[in-house]
Amino acid sequence: MDAITTSTLFIMLGVLILCSAYFSSSETGMMSLNRYRLKHLISEKNSAAMRVEKLLNRPDRLIGLILIGNNLVNIAATVVATEICERLFGPIWGPIIVTVALTLIILVFAEVTPKTLAAIYPERIAFPSSLVLLPLMTVMKPFVYAINGITNGLLALLRISPADGNNDSLSREELRTVVYEAGAMIPKRHQDMLVSILDLENVTAEDIMVPRNEIFAIDVNDDWKDIQRQLVNSQHTRVLLYRDTIDDAVGFVHVRDALRLLSKDQFSKATLLRAVKEIYYTPESTKLHTLMYKFQTEKERIGLVVDEYGDIQGLVTLEDILEEIIGDFTTSMLPAHSKEVTVQQDGSVLVDGSANVRELNKEMDWELPTEGPKTLSGLVVEYLEEIPENNVSLRLAGYPMEIVDMSENKVKTLRIMPALYKPTTPSGEDN
Repeated sequence: MDAITTSTLFIMLGVLILCSAYFSSSETGMMSLNRYRLKHLISEKNSAAMRVEKLLNRPDRLIGLILIGNNLVNIAATVVATEICERLFGPIWGPIIVTVALTLIILVFAEVTPKTLAAIYPERIAFPSSLVLLPLMTVMKPFVYAINGITNGLLALLRISPADGNNDSLSREELRTVVYEAGAMIPKRHQDMLVSILDLENVTAEDIMVPRNEIFAIDVNDDWKDIQRQLVNSQHTRVLLYRDTIDDAVGFVHVRDALRLLSKDQFSKATLLRAVKEIYYTPESTKLHTLMYKFQTEKERIGLVVDEYGDIQGLVTLEDILEEIIGDFTTSMLPAHSKEVTVQQDGSVLVDGSANVRELNKEMDWELPTEGPKTLSGLVVEYLEEIPENNVSLRLAGYPMEIVDMSENKVKTLRIMPALYKPTTPSGEDN
């Protein structure tokens, strides 16, 4: 060491600090890479991404290689810096000065700065680094394997395997976060559609069905002229036929088939019943993704929802499922409130008691509880545990409400004041 000039030692120290910065930035860059973008680049046969993937297949070996290199150059830098300081400041002050100065230099130039840069631009650091790290892994393989053998043995004592950390699968909640974090890369409407698809596993047929009392159906025992009039005035392409009560359902008839019979002067009650399609039944607890698959395999577009006793509770269509994904079908591009919601000038909202809670949350961006009753009226009655009277005020899930009108033991109209919304605690009580 005495034969080496001080200027040469300064050059050696600078090179060692650069090497330390390289190893530090490589470690952070490799670990900060977006694994899903990396897989996309690999599918496009990107050579740099394929090199990085080889290194990341065993992160324990990659980290072992980087740390071996980093510690070697840091120790060597310490030796060189000590020699320089002893020459310049003597054997007493030299070690003290080198400890303080080298610590500061390594922190700034070999740790914090390169790692911050690598965290911001991981691909720009990791991809070029793989050109050095991959052959270096081959050269240093015996040392890396020896170090990893010891560390993996220690991890085994803790019942931890290095392979356990290679699971890149995402949960539904994580996928939802990824979609929303995409920002401008995915339009807001498309984000909502993707999230709605993920939520199909949480929504059942009961949540989106048309309630039993709102099903448009025709009693085949009615007068024939009444049946004709109802078919002609129907706003639906498929109409349910029943005898006396909807529980005795006959089947669905397509209005197109009825009109074809009418055009051929073959339109009668007998021919109408022959044109009836078999009814598809589904339990009210069927998840929407399962129901959509069944509609697809059975070539169905409409079905009746039944409870555990087999009683008809409602009607569900393929269009209902599609609307759950992409929103309501409308010919207008302007947002408009449904007929069940009326916004007042003072900011309060008059809501029909029969409004579906889930649809109300989606339309008004509210957070009313969806577990339990499906309608707002049912939600209020369950909360109060009695049939309320007019002008009764309450705070449900943080939303101040006033019962404006009651009809036949049902809440017909409520006034909700969203501006006075007060979030509830996890226990359900108001803050």
